[in-house]
Amino acid sequence: MDFDDAEALHHHWVLTLICVDGPGIVHAVSGAIVAARGNITESQQFASLDTGRFFMRLQVEAPASRSEFELALQPVVDRYAMSWRLDEVGRPLRTLVLASTAGHCVNDLLFRQRAGQLPVDVPLVLSNHGTLRDLVGFYGVPFESLPVTDAASKAAFEARVLRAVDEHRIELVVLARYMQILSPELCARLGGMAINIHHSFLPGFKGANPYRQAHARGVKLIGATAHFVTSDLDEGPIIEQNVVRVDHSRSPSELVAIGQDEESRTLTQAVKWFAEDRVLLDGARTIIFR
Repeated sequence: MDFDDAEALHHHWVLTLICVDGPGIVHAVSGAIVAARGNITESQQFASLDTGRFFMRLQVEAPASRSEFELALQPVVDRYAMSWRLDEVGRPLRTLVLASTAGHCVNDLLFRQRAGQLPVDVPLVLSNHGTLRDLVGFYGVPFESLPVTDAASKAAFEARVLRAVDEHRIELVVLARYMQILSPELCARLGGMAINIHHSFLPGFKGANPYRQAHARGVKLIGATAHFVTSDLDEGPIIEQNVVRVDHSRSPSELVAIGQDEESRTLTQAVKWFAEDRVLLDGARTIIFR
């Protein structure tokens, strides 16, 4: 067997672990990896003093199959009552995108997917408007629009979201400037697997034309926040935030352009970290292994 054949037999796994903190965890996990003939290529860990929980992310090269690797890990998982996830490094995550009329976040996600910069596979974009049909079609991604005008049409849209999750084996739902509030029932169904993006101003401007309001108030910072979706509007665990400084010389349209750039950058980064198994939940906050 030559070198290339030997390399082909190796799998590159990403392993994430969460458990109550205590002595011996790293030693036990490392021993299980050695038993699976694995080599650790990346390792990060964190012990939360606030919640008393231990978090770990490892990348491991090993000739072991998934079942062999899981068998080697099982005694450690049982001993420490771990919640854990094992996946292949770089496997594209099945991702459903929800959108409305703004195309900047959708465009960035689909462009980076096609360019190989984002490890996601988007089988469908669902929107409550038809505005983005041509943009999404440019990337060769199926697009569906269902209007949301009242309680009945909102329920129909959310039912379609759930069917799409099942049909396409969706692992992540991204609200790419989807401008509808999800029902508590849908938020619960998508718990821990849905990411939203919104602008971040100080003070927080509500209602229409927030950038015009920001301009009128002389805002000096424009930012964006990507967070998990929960039934508490815009209060889910934060994954990523970015900010850029502006001044009085910026027009409302320039503020919009700057804000959209920050929203796109922030959402894409959050999706990338999630798809790479770098985002772990610790109650109301996140642990990010960059």
